[in-house]
Amino acid sequence: MKRLKHTLVLAISLLPAAQAIAEVTPIEVRKTNGCGCCLSWMNHLKENGFAPTGEDVFGGLLVRFKLEMGVPQRMVSCHTGLVDGYVIEGHVPASDIRRLLDERPDAIGLAVPGMPYGSPGMGPEEDREAYDVFLIRQDGSTEIYASYPEG
Repeated sequence: MKRLKHTLVLAISLLPAAQAIAEVTPIEVRKTNGCGCCLSWMNHLKENGFAPTGEDVFGGLLVRFKLEMGVPQRMVSCHTGLVDGYVIEGHVPASDIRRLLDERPDAIGLAVPGMPYGSPGMGPEEDREAYDVFLIRQDGSTEIYASYPEG
C-alpha cells in the first residue's frame, strides 16, 4: 500500500510537466510550393513545441497576403506564419515566437527580412551571418526585438 501511495504521488506530481510537453501551439504557414527552407523552418518549429500546418500559395497571392496582414515591404521574406493573432514573417526563431506569445505586445508580429544564412531553416547556426528579428508595430514601424551575432 505504501508503495502504491508513493507511485500515485509521483504520478500526480509529474502530471503538469507531462501536460506542458503534450501541449503544442498551432501555427499556420503560408508558403510557395516546394520551398525547402520553408519546410526546414516548419521542422524547427515542430522541434520547439509548435504544430505548423502549411498552405501553398501562388507567389503573387502570397505577396498580397503579406501586405494585407500588415507586413511592411522592407520586412518581407519567403513565408508567413499566423499564430495566436500575430504574424510571423520569415525565419524567426521559435524562442522569439514564444517570447512574443508570453509578452503579448500590441503589435502585428515579428519578422526576419530576407533569408539570412544560419537562421532557422537556412543552414547551420554555427555558420550563420548576423541578423535581427524585428517587432512590427501596429502603425507599420519596426524595432529590433532580438539580435543574433555572426556564428
